[in-house]
Amino acid sequence: MKQEPFINPYIAIFIGVLSVSTSAILVKLSSAPAPVIAGYRLLFTTLLMLPVMVIYFRNDFKRLTRRDLLYCLFSGIFLAVHFILWFESLNYTSVASSVVLVALQPIFAFVGTYIFFKEKLSLKALLGGLLAISGSVLISWGDFKISGMALFGDLLALLGAVAVTVYYLFGQTLRKHLHLMTYTFLVYGMATCTLFIYCLSLDYDLAPYPQMDWIYFLLLAIFPTLLGHSIFNWALKHVSTTVISMSILGEPIGASILAYFLLGESVRLEQFIGGMIILFGIYMFLRRPKYKASRKASSKDPVKEVRENV
Repeated sequence: MKQEPFINPYIAIFIGVLSVSTSAILVKLSSAPAPVIAGYRLLFTTLLMLPVMVIYFRNDFKRLTRRDLLYCLFSGIFLAVHFILWFESLNYTSVASSVVLVALQPIFAFVGTYIFFKEKLSLKALLGGLLAISGSVLISWGDFKISGMALFGDLLALLGAVAVTVYYLFGQTLRKHLHLMTYTFLVYGMATCTLFIYCLSLDYDLAPYPQMDWIYFLLLAIFPTLLGHSIFNWALKHVSTTVISMSILGEPIGASILAYFLLGESVRLEQFIGGMIILFGIYMFLRRPKYKASRKASSKDPVKEVRENV
C-alpha cells in the first residue's frame, strides 16, 4: 500500500510560494549580471545538499538509468534557461510585471499536461485558472509598456514561464521513481554547469563582487531554491504540474508586498484587487480532487522505500 505523504502537499506548496516570493527581490538587490546570480544560486544550493547526498543517498546513483540522466539533463538545462530569462527581465521591467508574467506558466502547463499526461481539467478548475491568470494580468496592468526596454523585459519573463513549465514537466515524469533529494541534486547540478558554461562563453566575470552580493547568492540558495523549488519538486510526486503552476500564481502577491517594503515599489489598487482575484481563482482550481487522476498509475513505482515519501 502506498504511504500517504507526511504533510499535506497543499500546505507544503503554500510554504514554497512564500519562499519563492523572495527571489525577485534578492535578484533586484544584487549588482551581479543575471546569469552569474543564477549560477551562484544553484552552485550554493548544490553544495549545501552535497553532504546529505553523500551520507544518505549515494546508493541512489547506482539505480539511475541513461533515460533518468538524460531527463535530468534536459530538466537542468530548462531550469537554467528559466533563470537566465527571468533574472534578466528584472533589469528591464518592474518586479510586479516580471513575476506576474513568469507566473502565467499555467497557460503552458495546461497544454503540456494534456499532451504528455492526458490530464483533463474540469470546467470549474479551468474557470478558476482563467480567473487567477486574469488577476495576474490586472496586478501588473499599470506597469505594462508596449514599447522599448520594458516590452523586452516582459518578453523575457514570458519566455521564462515557458522554460520553467518544461522543467516541471520533465520533473513530473522523473519524480514518479526518483527521490526528491536525488532528483533535485542532479537537476541543480546540471543547471549549475549549464549556467557557468553560459557565463564563460559570454565572458561574464565570475568574481569579484561586493560582499552583500555573496550574501544574496546564499539567501537565494536557501529560501527560494531549497525552501521553494525543492518543495515544489517534492509535491510533483503527489499533485500535477498544473496544480504547482497554479499555486505559484500566489508569488506575485508576496513579491509585490516585499517590493513595496524593500524596494519602494508602490502597491496600486489594481494590484490589491488582482491579488484577491488570484487567491479566489487558486481556491477554485484546487477545489478539484486533491491528487491527480494518474496517481493510480504511479502506485506501480518500483521504488518502495518508506523514505521515498519523505
